Amino acid sequence: MRTILYLIRKEFLQIFRDRFIGKAIFGVPIVQMLLLVPAVTFEIKNVKLCIIDRDMTTESRELVSRLEGSTFFKVRFSTFSEPEGNDLLHRGKCDMILQIPSGFGKEQGLAQPGKIFVSINAINAVNAQLSLAYLTGVIRDYNLKVLTDNTDPGFLQLPPQIEVTNRYWYNELLNYKFYMLPGVLGILILAIGFVLAGLNLVKEKESGTIEQINVTPVKKYQFITAKMVPFLIIGLVDLSIGLIIGRLAFGIPFEGSIALLFLCSAIFMTALLGLALLISTFSGTQQQYMFSAFLFIIVFVLMSGVFTPADSMPVWAQKINLINPAAYIMRINRMVMLKGSTFHDLGRDIISLTMVAIVFTTLAVNRYRKTA
Repeated sequence: MRTILYLIRKEFLQIFRDRFIGKAIFGVPIVQMLLLVPAVTFEIKNVKLCIIDRDMTTESRELVSRLEGSTFFKVRFSTFSEPEGNDLLHRGKCDMILQIPSGFGKEQGLAQPGKIFVSINAINAVNAQLSLAYLTGVIRDYNLKVLTDNTDPGFLQLPPQIEVTNRYWYNELLNYKFYMLPGVLGILILAIGFVLAGLNLVKEKESGTIEQINVTPVKKYQFITAKMVPFLIIGLVDLSIGLIIGRLAFGIPFEGSIALLFLCSAIFMTALLGLALLISTFSGTQQQYMFSAFLFIIVFVLMSGVFTPADSMPVWAQKINLINPAAYIMRINRMVMLKGSTFHDLGRDIISLTMVAIVFTTLAVNRYRKTA
């Protein structure tokens, strides 16, 4: 145990001797949290709309005014030419074209269904679907007003209807920052731990200082443990900084146990550091390691569920996620912070993450070659 403690002390001295790394350890989480949390969002608030109103009646202008009053749409262009509207859509000047044909108001006066035509830029399928959903909601409210205005209240007999009352649990304000921050916290400690831990070992191999350790009686497990512990502590410190920033800057709620969150994060860091050190044993230079680490980080983040639900991925991708530590920590962070989940609720994910950590760490210890 004394040997491990001396090695850990040596690692801390080596880490903070590099001024850039010392600043990055505490500077990166601050910048990342303040930039990514408000920036990474799938909410749509400003759909650029082009109106082609060939009817120019009170009814058509009322529909346009309802769109202008919506928080989701911004009427940027108005024209009578369909080719001009299509050109604006093609050049990215607008996201949606709404065409109101002549006779729109007359059809309403004759109690006939009115027709409109909508063209949507669907390069981004998610944005296109959300934009159409918002437009459908505005038109539904407009239809209800038309029905009310043109029907005699004495003869208006609506059939019995089911009244639906909505309640949003765990994120009642539907604030996207509350959803993104737990995921960004996972990315934060993933990037810090995965990159710095592996580079630290490869840097020693390049400089030749690792040979001084190899010729000593230090065991392989002692060496790997000493390499992992400092970055495990640094990762948890960065997690604390991220939580403080999330609370002070964004008012993120925390419903669960902070001890459980740190326990799961420590297991997650152990898995990451084990994999990082395993990859570093195959890398001869820092450049080789960075290329390998970049590949794993991209795959882990994109398949973790931080941006898209993991359950919607193909079956083969969900099976790959069984060895993806980031997929577990994303679920755990969100469930602990937003739902207040307990160890009993997260038992399966915690056990699976622990097994992944044990496997990666064991492989790293076995793969490390010691010359003495």
